[in-house]
Amino acid sequence: MIAFLGMGLLGSNFTRALARRGEVVQVWNRSPEKARAVAAEVGGKALEDPAAAVRGAARVHLTLTDDAAVDEVLERARPGLAQGMVVVDHTTTSPAGAAARLRRWTERGISFLHAPVFMGPKMALESQGLMLASGDRALFDRLEPELSRMTGKFLYVGAEPHLAAAYKLLGNHFLITMTAGLRDTLALAKGMGLRSSDVEALVAAFNPAAALGQRLTRLLTAGRGQTSWGLAMARKDTRLMLEAASAGGVPLEIIPVVARMMDRWLAEGHGAEDWTVIARDVVE
Repeated sequence: MIAFLGMGLLGSNFTRALARRGEVVQVWNRSPEKARAVAAEVGGKALEDPAAAVRGAARVHLTLTDDAAVDEVLERARPGLAQGMVVVDHTTTSPAGAAARLRRWTERGISFLHAPVFMGPKMALESQGLMLASGDRALFDRLEPELSRMTGKFLYVGAEPHLAAAYKLLGNHFLITMTAGLRDTLALAKGMGLRSSDVEALVAAFNPAAALGQRLTRLLTAGRGQTSWGLAMARKDTRLMLEAASAGGVPLEIIPVVARMMDRWLAEGHGAEDWTVIARDVVE
């Protein structure tokens, strides 16, 4: 039997996928009606107490909201956790919190693996996406046959227990900044009298995503390579963007921040260097 704590969009679909593979499941959720609905659908059992939900489980999974929720629910579940049981936490948490939990629960005789995922609800149902894990390599190897069935790719990122949480935050940071940047792109298009469909057409023809790896490689040189787009010229272009958006009455949110960053490096005399010099203070 597998216990699953947290019946949000991700946890409920993970549970559905487990049941489709023939697993017996017990579920818990802070709002009991959600747990009951999922349990009724998959033929499992819904419990109103986390300790009861995990009692006798071969493996316990968590998909909760944050560090505080994980710590609270695990403490509530503790009476039902037997020595040697395995807890797999898929929650996006802080690196420090993940490391502290691994130490705490290992000392209590519980095998703890932090395994955050890059998966939406649909991907969880279809067992497609990326799951990360860090910490005890032997535990990863022992769980890999089962956990890899939950995802398209299961990646071990290192022995230090905080690494999976750190990698997860990096990935989410990328998704957030990319999406916010696209929002600014749509705002600029609107300010210049273009339609959102015009942005779609340009992306289809230009395909900037294809240059992502190359762009990162250039950033890692931090402006020390051959200049392709000078900082002064890039700053001029941000000025044109800001002017065009302002003329159209549509404010930009991201570009003003980038412009201030560029201005700092210009003030330090880097105008003739490639604009990737803006990464010099963070590239190691």
